Amino acid sequence: MSQSRKLRVAVVFGGRSSEHAVSCATAASVLAAIDKEKYDVIPIGISRDGKWVLESADEERLALTAGHTPEVDDAAAAVVMSNDPAQRRIITTEPGQTPSQLGTVDVVFPLLHGPWGEDGTIQGLLEIAGMNYVGSGVLASAVGMDKHYMKIVLSAAALPVTSYVAILPREWENDSDACRDAVEALGYPVFVKPARGGSSLGITKVPDRADLDAAVEHAREFDPKVLVEKAAVGAREVECGVLQRPDGGADASAVAEITDYGEHQFYDFAAKYLGEAGVTLEVPADLKPEVAEQIQEHSVAAFEALGCEGLARVDFFLGRDGRLTINEINTMPGFTPSSMYPRIWAESGVDYPELVDRLITLALNRPTSLR
Repeated sequence: MSQSRKLRVAVVFGGRSSEHAVSCATAASVLAAIDKEKYDVIPIGISRDGKWVLESADEERLALTAGHTPEVDDAAAAVVMSNDPAQRRIITTEPGQTPSQLGTVDVVFPLLHGPWGEDGTIQGLLEIAGMNYVGSGVLASAVGMDKHYMKIVLSAAALPVTSYVAILPREWENDSDACRDAVEALGYPVFVKPARGGSSLGITKVPDRADLDAAVEHAREFDPKVLVEKAAVGAREVECGVLQRPDGGADASAVAEITDYGEHQFYDFAAKYLGEAGVTLEVPADLKPEVAEQIQEHSVAAFEALGCEGLARVDFFLGRDGRLTINEINTMPGFTPSSMYPRIWAESGVDYPELVDRLITLALNRPTSLR
């Protein structure tokens, strides 16, 4: 690489999933934090219908607030990525104009959340193109996105997970009574959620069988595959970040706790991202040292069980009896100003700009072949 230019980072955000706005907000925060003296940044948006465009780096326009839902501008200049590993280039095209190259891309920062991005799909595309990228590879991303298979993998690694029932499309359509009976065996209340979603969209807390069907149909609006989990009644909700080291090992952050949901029944989309009154996050959590240490150990173990790379956030329930269960692992956690991942690493001594820089450096030093 020529020493006459800065490292070029393509920040990719938006996407086709229901988490489009969250992804834009994450990008706004990363674009604000990234060191422009060190990196040449190319903001690439993916519209809701899947069009790749050269986006604006206007952080204010991309921010998510109660009064503003950001969205990728699909009228911007289209971009395509070379599928030739020897080129590693981004090409922009304007209607009626000759395509032009934006130059070699050194690393891609894929800030996509949900299906068609966080689930291994863009990771596979980048692997084919021979491009370095931030975060987990294809398998870990796919397993982390699918909560059903995530639980299977974590259980195989002897890590505790919440009790659940997976409802496949054909099962609900062909024998819904059997699905209802399986949920009944879990015991109410339960949470019904899309199996391959995030950011608490499509999730319903169900107190009894009478409300189950409506909750399943709501989740199916986001994903035909549904996961039903036994509610951890009275449990504390705690989270821990994991950050990979240059030597391939991983460190765990301080542990945080969601102590108050405000007017919400649980930590849903509005509570997470809209900064609503009454929602309280405690960083670090008020825990006995041995409990915090166990959470950190489980977090690193979960990270390694899935074969994650770069970063992850692991969410737990801490029961009244002191028992820990893993709720889920998120391989591309949100980076909005209110997001837990950057907050817990700041508490652990790694501020936002340094965190972004570390992730880019890890990606740059990682091989693009099998590893």
